Amino acid sequence: MNSAPSHYSDLLETLKTYFPSPVSNPIMDGYFVHSVSCFLDRVDALKSAAPVLGSKREADYAAHRTLVMPDDMASVESINAMLADYCRGMTVWSHPNAQANVIPPPTISSITAYIAAALYNPNIIWDEYSARFAEAEVEAVAMLASLVGYDPAEAGGVFTFGGTGTILYGVKLALEKLTGGQAMKRGVRQEYKIVASGASHYARLNVAGWLGLGSDNLITVPSTSRNDISLPDLEATLRGLYERDETVLAIILTLGTTDAFGIDDLAAVADLRERLVAEYRPPFPPYLHADAVIGWPWLVFQDYDFDANPLGFHDRTLRALRDTLERMRPLFLADSLGMDFHKTGYAPYVSSLFLTKRRADLALLSRDPAAMPYLYQFGHYRPGLFTLECSRSGAGALAALANLKLLGKQGYQTILGHSVEMAERLRERLEGVPCARVLNEDNLGPVTLFRFYPEGVDAATAYRRELADPAYRAELERHNLYNRRIFDWTHAQAMRGEGVLLSWTDAYRFAADGKTPIAALKSFVMSPWTDHEAMETVVRQTLEARQRIDLGIDNRV
Repeated sequence: MNSAPSHYSDLLETLKTYFPSPVSNPIMDGYFVHSVSCFLDRVDALKSAAPVLGSKREADYAAHRTLVMPDDMASVESINAMLADYCRGMTVWSHPNAQANVIPPPTISSITAYIAAALYNPNIIWDEYSARFAEAEVEAVAMLASLVGYDPAEAGGVFTFGGTGTILYGVKLALEKLTGGQAMKRGVRQEYKIVASGASHYARLNVAGWLGLGSDNLITVPSTSRNDISLPDLEATLRGLYERDETVLAIILTLGTTDAFGIDDLAAVADLRERLVAEYRPPFPPYLHADAVIGWPWLVFQDYDFDANPLGFHDRTLRALRDTLERMRPLFLADSLGMDFHKTGYAPYVSSLFLTKRRADLALLSRDPAAMPYLYQFGHYRPGLFTLECSRSGAGALAALANLKLLGKQGYQTILGHSVEMAERLRERLEGVPCARVLNEDNLGPVTLFRFYPEGVDAATAYRRELADPAYRAELERHNLYNRRIFDWTHAQAMRGEGVLLSWTDAYRFAADGKTPIAALKSFVMSPWTDHEAMETVVRQTLEARQRIDLGIDNRV
């Protein structure tokens, strides 16, 4: 500690330089820009041929937990240097060789939106605290409602804390509609069932548990080979529940699963709901929430002329885009849906929209304004009356609006079409490799899951037996380990800047016994810089890893 502490007023003058100036001040404004620029220079120096910043290192979390808060102030320069160092090991999602997951490189405009929000700290629970950031939310909601096919005058929505938040809002709204708003006051007084596919995101478990509905009341329906919900199994499940006089609260449908880009048949499920409601006459028709956080942008192709093909996509890509669009078109049939901009919307984390067909329903979530006497004395936009969040950044809404206006339909068509085109290139190459098998061949998005098999094993036969033959379990598990060794080697190569960064899923799906997982390598193309060379590298490096294993070359990493 300093032996002779300064008077607080002296320290305050130094402290003021830690903040952007509240009024125009060329010197301090220049210092702010210079400080940010120096940070960016430090981060830029970490870039290399590898798709990560600097090099990854093992974190000593036990040592980190012994740290205490420092006594004295530091300098902006020293902290900026520290912040740049904390970026070490981060994946550069825009890198052509980054194909690990559905994480995008954010656009410059969406980054700028986050800078604006960081500078002026809007809390979008009230327009008095968020000014035009509130307008950005209303505008983005209107644009997206129109894209989906909702009536923008009737629809509503809020940006929330992630895809889990969008499902939580949907199921919570279903609960309040069922109880006439009484669950907000009296709690959950009986058991209600939620139905979802086994391929849907595990967020369904969080929502069931955190809303107090209980994960035991979440009914999981099998998925098909296309990774969509099995309609016969769904009908049998719903009929069974109604025969037992159970209350079905909601059906969660997935429009673009995380692993395989499976797309549930929303139109068929909506029709099934109507038929069963007419037959069983339950007091509450199941609420349909579409988890479309990944798939929603494909709606931009609704106006695309697939015959003229003005953007010049290849035939395989056109087929994939058209097939996906046809599955996305019925989104307007859902009662509500979730849309992530920090996934296929190309904005920073977190930017997720909960969109509901009927804005008036949100009143069921409202609290008494008397409970918040220090808010809402004036203004016209007051979503904080019904949102879960009492503090809600305007960054996600402004970033979403920025990308909607920056990219437009044409920009999204271009970047999504490119991602699918690269994925189709990889699939085409793998289809020509006898020892490889594309697992999600019927899911035509930007993600490809695949496996390799050892010399002397027929890939098609092996995979078929892995799915259906319980006697083949030992071989399945050996093939899982075999593919894991391929992944480990390619991952190490990528970290050295010598290959493509893929990802791994422990359980793409399960074998017939329902217990044994089928693992897979995964390529998820998101970067506009990914090119044919990168896709060729995926094939080359995985085949090289396989060859090393088959030849008995030390393949440990």
